[in-house]
Amino acid sequence: MPELPEVQAVVDLLDERLAGKAITQGHLVAFSVLKTYTPPLDALLGLEVAGVTRHGKFIDVDAQGLHLVFHLARAGWVTWHDAVPTAVPRPGKTGLALRIGVEDGSGFSLTEAGTQRHLAVYVVEDPMAVPGIAALGPDPLADDFTVEDLAEILSEAGRAQLKGVLRDQKVLAGIGNAYSDEILHAARLSPFKPANSLDADGVAALHGHIRQVLGDALAGTRDVAITKLKDSKRSHMRVHGRAGEVCGVCGSTIAEVSFADSSLQYCPGCQTGGKPLADRRMSKLLK
Repeated sequence: MPELPEVQAVVDLLDERLAGKAITQGHLVAFSVLKTYTPPLDALLGLEVAGVTRHGKFIDVDAQGLHLVFHLARAGWVTWHDAVPTAVPRPGKTGLALRIGVEDGSGFSLTEAGTQRHLAVYVVEDPMAVPGIAALGPDPLADDFTVEDLAEILSEAGRAQLKGVLRDQKVLAGIGNAYSDEILHAARLSPFKPANSLDADGVAALHGHIRQVLGDALAGTRDVAITKLKDSKRSHMRVHGRAGEVCGVCGSTIAEVSFADSSLQYCPGCQTGGKPLADRRMSKLLK
């Protein structure tokens, strides 16, 4: 799933290439992805793109006050076209969901891999009309996101596990499964550690690691082609997706905890005092 750094990279590319150009075509191929019915998609036609921004993992194309908002979910992605295909797209097995073209003939497509359909598209007059955006927590890379803000979040979370707190979009916007693993590894914290168990120094350290890991990942997306962003993300991970490999920090073997539809990776040596976390439901919360 694309997270804050990759989504921001897509936003930057779309903003650079779309701003100042009028939308001339919009083809909805997978009708299930469109979650709103008014205004209609064709209301965007003829409107000039003012800019493209991000709300957590949501991408917002502002066309003169009308917003095309989309969330890529787990398997969605953006494909840029220097020249949008001229043939009208038809439903099929390609995963194509939506295609947008602008006045110079360029544009982009939204696609979704796999069989599950979670890609979501909205056309709204106000981004806050999108329920997921209205419910978002603060952006962890925002200039005004302070140590005190994080301390309040962790206190309110009580004994909820840090892993779940970090990836809850209503708590912090933009962090998902992969970067929560990376942040906790950098901070040398168990994913199951209670949120409210960190002292003041621990909160400050975690705040620094959140911003460092996300900031480094964001910097790493610069000059990376949109087609290479996913591979670039994987290549820079230290623990996520690396179960069975050797930790580059302490030399321990990276371990994994599996759930019904996801998994987490961590380093026992760095994060849990050498103790394995066999299963979330059976493991004790480690301090």
